[in-house]
Amino acid sequence: MYNSAIKGLGFYLPENIVTNNDLSGLMDTSDKWITERTGIKERRWVNDDKLTTSLMGTYASERAIIDSGIDKKDIDFIIFSTLSPDYYFPGSGVLLQRNLEIKEVGALDIRNQCSGFIYGLSIADQYIKSGMYKNILVVGSEIHSGGLDKSTRGRSVSVIFGDGAGAAVVSATTSNSGILSTHLHSEGKFAEELAVIKPATSFWIDKIKAETNKDDTSYFPYMNGNFVFKNAVIRFEEVIFEGLNHSNLKKEDISLLITHQANLRISQYIQKRLNLSDSQVFNNIMKYGNTTAASIPIALTEAYKSNLIKKGDIVVLAAFGSGFTWGSAIIKW
Repeated sequence: MYNSAIKGLGFYLPENIVTNNDLSGLMDTSDKWITERTGIKERRWVNDDKLTTSLMGTYASERAIIDSGIDKKDIDFIIFSTLSPDYYFPGSGVLLQRNLEIKEVGALDIRNQCSGFIYGLSIADQYIKSGMYKNILVVGSEIHSGGLDKSTRGRSVSVIFGDGAGAAVVSATTSNSGILSTHLHSEGKFAEELAVIKPATSFWIDKIKAETNKDDTSYFPYMNGNFVFKNAVIRFEEVIFEGLNHSNLKKEDISLLITHQANLRISQYIQKRLNLSDSQVFNNIMKYGNTTAASIPIALTEAYKSNLIKKGDIVVLAAFGSGFTWGSAIIKW
């Protein structure tokens, strides 16, 4: 029986940097206001109409494939996670396959928002352990900037989100290192607490055309911030310990914890609850904001490229977000 291991990593970010001071020119906010509430100092927003979600995913994937040392023709499955696809349909996975100019492999699209990469990693892990595939490309890519309410009305959400993409090549290995376990959860009763409600099949083309309420905010992301925060810190801790216990590990065994980069205050709260040192936790939300499905692969790649992960380390990934969905992955590097 094979194990699965992350063999290559890569990420891509738009060149356009948007600082907190830049946002103060668009809405009633300030660097102090944003930093105190989120820890974010800047983010990347696409300002090139030709740069799409699938294209950013392609750039991140090309870097991950090079890092893996395999030929792109050896990729035999694609898992693409995003809440901001190029089109309503088809999904971005097939566009990525086309962009990479690889054989007609299966392409699966995931709509699990902030937890999307963890869900994708879990699916890849199961496929490889079953022997169905040997090299799976797992991608998270997001362009939020085009769908944000960049006014004072929407500032509590719009200051948080950034654009970016991250990718991992997950490959079969006979080693006993690699992905030790993954754990996935959902709680749909809170779906509307963090959501974009329209457009929807219940509010489709004819109703959109007839829409007369120019102040309708249901086309923009809505987040019940305090409620999401309270749920996030509980679920993060639960799912991290679920993974550790399953693998017969303790919190003291964690070499590096990388949580979904939702809010620096959440990450710091979890760090304190687990009594981890600064060297055991990696955050980059300060530079990139919340990039949803892309945040964990971007952070994982940065940590890896910065030599913060070495062979034999226990790396813990955890995410919580819209759905509500949450999950964790325990990896022996």
